[in-house]
Amino acid sequence: MTHTVVVNAEEQYSIWPEAKALPAGWRTIGVSGSREECLAHVATVWTDIRPKSVAPAAS
Repeated sequence: MTHTVVVNAEEQYSIWPEAKALPAGWRTIGVSGSREECLAHVATVWTDIRPKSVAPAAS
């Protein structure tokens, strides 16, 4: 099964089966592959797991 990496408005990442419709509030970021490949990508890019609304503003 192919998965895709998705992100929501709070910049929280997840993976989703490509064949299924995305839930409301999530969008793809253009990365897809096996479950393991997608999880590896998420681990690389999602280093601060706090929701955007509670993370400190970048200076």
